[in-house]
Amino acid sequence: MRFSFIEAHRSTFPVKKMCQVLKVSQSGYYRWRNKSESDRDAENRRLSARITQLYQEHGGMAGSPMITADLREEKEFRTVGLNRVARLMRQMGLRCRFIKRYKATTNSKHKKPICPNILDRDFDADSPNQKWVSDITYLRIAGKWYYLTVILDIFSRIVVGWDLSSSLDKDSLLQAFRKAVLRRSISPGLIFHSDRGVQYASREFRRKLETHGCIQSMSRKGNCWDNAVAESFFHTLKMQLIHHRHFTSKAQAEQELFKYIEAYYNRRRKHSANEYEAPAVFEEKWMKKKLMA
Repeated sequence: MRFSFIEAHRSTFPVKKMCQVLKVSQSGYYRWRNKSESDRDAENRRLSARITQLYQEHGGMAGSPMITADLREEKEFRTVGLNRVARLMRQMGLRCRFIKRYKATTNSKHKKPICPNILDRDFDADSPNQKWVSDITYLRIAGKWYYLTVILDIFSRIVVGWDLSSSLDKDSLLQAFRKAVLRRSISPGLIFHSDRGVQYASREFRRKLETHGCIQSMSRKGNCWDNAVAESFFHTLKMQLIHHRHFTSKAQAEQELFKYIEAYYNRRRKHSANEYEAPAVFEEKWMKKKLMA
């Protein structure tokens, strides 16, 4: 299978170097390559090359279920099996990458009102705009810390609003919420869940929620699992984008975040909670079914 790996990557890396690293002879590889291969071997070679391309497109943050879902959208690999993809990925050493938990940005040591945990880890919704979750994380830009506020809809895990700011105050949250409301048609009763951060407990934000008839919910103290949907999004964002970029300006960071959130995450990246559909695609299909019902 080492020869198959070399064949799948020969357009990316020098054959000689790969043979040295994998401890096989170049002559042996070329003998293997020139021999007549079976239909199954040829298909595995094409499949392995496509798996590698898709894995790279996802920044290494895709396991065999997501890769299989991508492949099944293509005519040539429409019937490919999950076990086969998983086996080929193991043989090529392609594994979904993980990172350590990131540092919290929550300041819950304040005397502002705290709301009960109404969401209570119920991360399911029957339709859009029933439950939103939000969180804040940090990234470094030109040697300074900036803060990203994100709001997601639990129904499809789509990002409905986000804002990047040099300050951790409430204004960035208010801006992200304003964008979300402009983007979505919400009705009274929407549950808005977050941690106990001072931004979410601020009088200005609580009034904004009241204006739209939203019900505020907050995680229990020190319990990150109560906001697992937002935590999971930031985990993926950091692994696929933030830890692999050196941002020189806020404008550059916003441009990269826009491409990742709006073009890739919302419209391209399949989510297991959506039966392996991208959030925007999942919502579009749900809307079509609703209109036809």
